[in-house]
Amino acid sequence: MLRAILSALSAFAVAFLALPVQAEEPSIQLKLSHWVPPSHPLQASIQEWADSIKKDSQGSITSVIFPAEQLGKALDHYDMARDGIADFAYVNPGYQPGRFPIIARSDLPFTYKDAQSGSAAVDAWYRAYAQREMKDVHFCLAFVHAPATLHSRKRIMMPADLHGLKFRPSNATIGSFVRLLGGTNVQASAPAARDLLERGVADGIFFPWGSLVLFGIDHAVHYHIDTEMYVSTFVWVMNKDRYSALLPAQKHVIDAHCTTEWAVRFATPWAEFEEAGRGKIKAEPGHELIALTPAQLDAWKQAAIPLHTSWATEVRRIGADPIAIEKAFQASLQKYHAAY
Repeated sequence: MLRAILSALSAFAVAFLALPVQAEEPSIQLKLSHWVPPSHPLQASIQEWADSIKKDSQGSITSVIFPAEQLGKALDHYDMARDGIADFAYVNPGYQPGRFPIIARSDLPFTYKDAQSGSAAVDAWYRAYAQREMKDVHFCLAFVHAPATLHSRKRIMMPADLHGLKFRPSNATIGSFVRLLGGTNVQASAPAARDLLERGVADGIFFPWGSLVLFGIDHAVHYHIDTEMYVSTFVWVMNKDRYSALLPAQKHVIDAHCTTEWAVRFATPWAEFEEAGRGKIKAEPGHELIALTPAQLDAWKQAAIPLHTSWATEVRRIGADPIAIEKAFQASLQKYHAAY
């Protein structure tokens, strides 16, 4: 699948090939900020990206990576890029409900079948809207993690089972889904989520498979709906003044690394890590992977339909056309064979 996606993107990549950077051009060092642990697969993706930029710029652009909220909290990363605290920042738009309504379409449940094709689809689609919605920064790329699911302390099979329970949501859209089904949201960072679950403050969590093991949350939840329920969407953005100050050849190098092809490359190591986590959970004693029947899966999909209406309302609120945006989104899903 990855080979096919990259092949499909190769024709587009030619337009972004970097021009040679003269060795005598002044060198710069970029601050790259993210908020997951250095052991997270995203660290390796960012390092590969930075190394490629250094090579293609003939050493005139180097980078230092700041993981684990060293420069600021996860919630603040968009503003950190805007304000120049970081030159590049890893942002989850869904952490700030209502601020980025267009890209929130990507977070609606039951959208993608995998992270690679999904990342290609969302990145290619969102480029037409990024300048409007994220005008405070220079947009680089967008991607999604591997489709994730609901993990809980008690057996949950149907949407009605969420009623009266408490969940740690992954993003604003999933938070709305929980409320729609009669549940309550408990906000917590990924590292703090295990403690909430172990103490019974939360009954379940929407989370990817591999990260469940990475953060030790598999010790607190033992029931897992075994289907591709949702993704979280992320963007990699740059400080606008920092980009504007680059020399033309250096801009070409950055542009060549802010492409749909690189969005897929960003997503792939993380996707492989998350997908492997399902097997690890399945092999652990005391865990139950719950396979939904077609009728049960359809019940979950039907339960999510009101989220589409809410999304359209939010898009109209900013003066955009949700019908046209949805049409473009569906076209991108079809182009990259990404639909659930």
